[in-house]
Amino acid sequence: MFQGSANFVGRQHELSLLQEKLQQPGVVAISAVSGMGGVGKTELATQYAHQHQADYPGGICWLNARESNVAAEIIQFAQAYMNLEVPQQDFRGRQLSLTEQVHWCWQHWQPPEGLALVVLDDITDLGSCREFLPTAHRFRVLMTTRLRYLDTNIEEISLDVLSPEEALELLTKLVGERRVQKEEETAKQLCEWLGYLPLGLELVGRYLAKKPPHWSLAKMLQRLQQQRLQDEAINRHKQQLQKTLSTAQLGVLDAFELSWLELDPMTQRVGELLSLFAPDIFAWKWVESATSRLNWDATEVETAVEQLYERHLIQSVEDKSGDIDYCYKIHPLIREFLKLKQAASEQIDELKRAFAETFIAIAKKIPDSPTQEIIKSVKDAIPHLAEVAQNLSASVSDENLISVFAGLGRFYEGQGLYALAKPWLEQCVSVVQSRLGDEHPDVAASYNNLAGLYKSQGRYTDAEPLYIKALELRQRLLGEEHPDVAASYNNLAGLYSDQGRYTEAEPLYIKALELRQRLLGDEHPDVAASYNNLAGLYKSQGRYTDAEPLYIKALELRQRLLGEEHPDVAASYNNLAGLYSDQGRYTEAEPLYIKALELRQRLLGDEHPDVAASYNNLAGLYKSQGRYT
Repeated sequence: MFQGSANFVGRQHELSLLQEKLQQPGVVAISAVSGMGGVGKTELATQYAHQHQADYPGGICWLNARESNVAAEIIQFAQAYMNLEVPQQDFRGRQLSLTEQVHWCWQHWQPPEGLALVVLDDITDLGSCREFLPTAHRFRVLMTTRLRYLDTNIEEISLDVLSPEEALELLTKLVGERRVQKEEETAKQLCEWLGYLPLGLELVGRYLAKKPPHWSLAKMLQRLQQQRLQDEAINRHKQQLQKTLSTAQLGVLDAFELSWLELDPMTQRVGELLSLFAPDIFAWKWVESATSRLNWDATEVETAVEQLYERHLIQSVEDKSGDIDYCYKIHPLIREFLKLKQAASEQIDELKRAFAETFIAIAKKIPDSPTQEIIKSVKDAIPHLAEVAQNLSASVSDENLISVFAGLGRFYEGQGLYALAKPWLEQCVSVVQSRLGDEHPDVAASYNNLAGLYKSQGRYTDAEPLYIKALELRQRLLGEEHPDVAASYNNLAGLYSDQGRYTEAEPLYIKALELRQRLLGDEHPDVAASYNNLAGLYKSQGRYTDAEPLYIKALELRQRLLGEEHPDVAASYNNLAGLYSDQGRYTEAEPLYIKALELRQRLLGDEHPDVAASYNNLAGLYKSQGRYT
């Protein structure tokens, strides 16, 4: 049996649960501690055996169920520790089978009285050792395994990673309190990077403990991030580290490698694909989408995922939002291990393309003004879309390149989260320009999108040159008669209008409206937007009689084309109400302001700038009426 770590933390609930299950009277109690490689199953079993040694006066037998024949181990244990001479034949001279020899050992167990605990560490195939399990009621059997659902008769305790607090406590025990206190935030980040996995923390902690004091936690974290699993801190093949490891602490890489070798070729391919996901939950439907693009057999893929799940290489996760029926996650260190395998895959380019295309399709569906429903439906995909943008853009086709960054931009900007949208839209300009050159319509679109963000932030001097660049580039590349040129006229006009530069804005708004009507026809949302924007300009100038019919046209067109439940309809209610309010037509304005507010709350949620604007506008109306309370 292993000695156990002096740095053991947490797991008190699991230890109590084990004791409760294994101490049931009158039965051969069999319990299994299951979990992925490196989560601390062996350590938990070790701690339990040490802490409850007194409960097993019949002795404790620890067997390694993976590396050798279990039957042979039992017989060797009986001979070595109980001085038993295991017979090879019965009294008739018949040769005893291995199973019979093992049962003879259980029957002649020493000492002959009291409960005995048998630990089978790292079961990989219950079928191969089931016949060798004891049947007498005095025995208690504790298994550790990376498999789930061994048997309905086996009480299973699923072991998860440590809590952040427990992980920090473990790291503190390993590297010293002073060191952690000095860099507490970095220590927390280090625990998080290691996924709160005990063996990962143990290995890195032991590595750090041997370093001089100037070797900071920040340096360790940076090194791990750069070198990943190939760093000597988590690679047991480095001679100096291997000497510090006990058998119970084989190492993260070792545990994962053992699981990997057991997988079918298709399961390995699926594992390589799954490593492309960001370290967040992912939906089964996205796996299906990517594998269908690879023309992989759906049944084989399902079998592969089941095999990965059984071995705890992926974990099932409950999606608390209820938007995803089946979702999974990969432990961060397992993901890193799979990435090493993926890098050596002959199919790597195909895998990356299929993965990227899956999330590009989602990005393209994100509108400029996403509703709460849309945000809810795509939010879990955003980390994976970001992974495509950050690490897989080389696998994205030229025509889809802008969609990756623009989708992320729309997701955040549409919620008023401008600071989160900004890096994606700025990166979009540089990446698209670098790949496609200066003279490309998508470069113009990236200028336009970034300018729109700056305008929303009130950064007008930053926005104007980008809008002008986008317009000139579109005119040069697409010609005057193109919807994108109309969009550029409209957007530049909007910028001028926001700055009070009405004489510059009006001809551009009119150009945009005429061009859209000519190219798109009267029944189009962009035409409704032009009516709305030109009306807003007239309202700002006090030209109320010019503004009202345009606002009404915009509202009716939007209701007809988009339906009542749309942010643009809410905007039209708000704008028409503002016009009436400015004219002192308060009784007409109030119900429209209220409609706009309720619609925005319903569609966009309370935490949105447009909802704030609605509160503000309704308050302004009441103030104008002297309704101060």
